[in-house]
Amino acid sequence: MRHVDFSPLYRSTVGFDRLFTMLDSLAQPEQAQTYPPYNIERTGENTYRITMAVAGFDETELSIEAHAHVLSVKGEKAEEPAESGEYLYRGIAKRAFERRFQLADHVEVTAASLKNGLLHIDLLRNIPEAMKPRKIAIAAEPVEAPKAIEAQVING
Repeated sequence: MRHVDFSPLYRSTVGFDRLFTMLDSLAQPEQAQTYPPYNIERTGENTYRITMAVAGFDETELSIEAHAHVLSVKGEKAEEPAESGEYLYRGIAKRAFERRFQLADHVEVTAASLKNGLLHIDLLRNIPEAMKPRKIAIAAEPVEAPKAIEAQVING
């Protein structure tokens, strides 16, 4: 994959450092993490839901943390007591994981629930009133132009 040079944009923009860093990190090949599988869906105009398949984990073995525009989901399986039998095949993953999601400005976690092996994390983009677009009323009648001051010119 090609590397994109963002340095010309740094000269004419202010406050977009996080965006450029995120774009640059996406361009770099990294080890693709596939566990646990997840979905990201838009459930409304300003609401989202992340659903992760975390079969075998319970609430005490999962932690969710939102800090500085990053949502981290960690899972760490507790040690199980030794069982009397031995596994002939072990296909159910018990490995620890950490999955990170970049959050946009004003996106916050509103709820999290675990049901049937699926962890649901609900998100809300809460834009402050001052940042929302506002409608500007247009007057139906033209506004009177300021009157010019008449002056007499005396030729002398």
